[in-house]
Amino acid sequence: MRENRSLRRALTLTLASALMWGVAHIWTGRVRTGLTLAAVWLALLSAAATVLGNAPTLLVRRLDVVVAAGAALAIAWVAVIVWSWLVIRPRRVRFGLPLLAVAGLCVMVAAPLGYASRLAYVSNEVVSTVFLADDPAPRVVTPVVDPWAGRERLNILLIGADSAANRPGARTDSMTVASVDTRTGESVLFSLPRNLQNVPVDDYPPAALLNEVFQWGEDHGKSGADLLKSTVGDILGLDVDYYAMVDMRGFAQVINAMGGVTVKVPHDIVFGAYREGLIKAGTHHLNGTQALWFGRSRTDSDDYQRMGRQKCLLNAVAEQADPLKVLRGFERIADVTKRYVSTDIPRSLVPDLIDLAPKVKDADITSLQFVPPLIRTGNPDWDLIRDKVGEALGSHTRPVAATPAAKPKADKPVNLDESCA
Repeated sequence: MRENRSLRRALTLTLASALMWGVAHIWTGRVRTGLTLAAVWLALLSAAATVLGNAPTLLVRRLDVVVAAGAALAIAWVAVIVWSWLVIRPRRVRFGLPLLAVAGLCVMVAAPLGYASRLAYVSNEVVSTVFLADDPAPRVVTPVVDPWAGRERLNILLIGADSAANRPGARTDSMTVASVDTRTGESVLFSLPRNLQNVPVDDYPPAALLNEVFQWGEDHGKSGADLLKSTVGDILGLDVDYYAMVDMRGFAQVINAMGGVTVKVPHDIVFGAYREGLIKAGTHHLNGTQALWFGRSRTDSDDYQRMGRQKCLLNAVAEQADPLKVLRGFERIADVTKRYVSTDIPRSLVPDLIDLAPKVKDADITSLQFVPPLIRTGNPDWDLIRDKVGEALGSHTRPVAATPAAKPKADKPVNLDESCA
């Protein structure tokens, strides 16, 4: 009976020492050691509160430190638990449940920290692989009140690329500029159709389409992404700050990693390259392959209806990508991101973008698609496009030289009033 009480007390104090370092040592008269451990523990709690209070900026900027700190804390915490058990355990204790209980306590402490370190390690790989390295020259780090340096809007070109195995190069079939108010998060999405012609690029064939600009630049010794950024910027009358491009095969894998996406299909959509299936009208939970066909299919429809479905699909993914789903598929999503996403956003801007994200999510998002009957894709009226962009942004456009009015062509108007929300 006495041994059982001693054993229960030892296990209780070991558990207490896991929650507050030093308890077991103080109980056994090792007051100085116990107080030192308690002071270290309180300092660690204070540091953790500071880091979380400044997250995600500190976490993203120093992911390598997070990895090392998580592993070191796990080792130290396990060491404290084992040490506490050794100083408080009864002299005569049998191997079995008591030791298993202590081992289980160590696992409960170390496993979450180890997993957090693993996530930080994977995140660090993604940031290092996808985002551009900053200027290696040493800089003096000072507190920044406005990370956007007075810039009212941030313009990012979002590109969906189709690099099919049966043809060389990549076609940018989805091109949308997200113009974000850096103060409020309010955003406007400007979507350009893939089949715009007479694109304002020197030496570019007049009959060539906008979705061929990227590959044309690559084939002519230029950066396809930079050329497409400047071209889209000229069309919209905006300074496009950055681009982010995802291969659509990667987009399908991200949806699979999330466990699929639920969308309202406005009408039957042919599934597969050889009409081997059908996505029927109605609300459906789609896997990655189905979602990709939902966003890409033009059979029995056209480019403009496809643009509307792509917008609905992106909105559905954004709304349904809750933290739990993302966490479950995090490593798969990270792997896909490294292989299928490219951007010129610098690493130093990532924390500020993460800070801006909640504002964008809570603010209004409007969209403007430059499609018929507003714009005739064969001979677009560039001045009209810039005027509409200026109206949408309150004239936050850069001055652009006037362009001769285009001669209208008889593009067939389409009904874009479809909803898959």
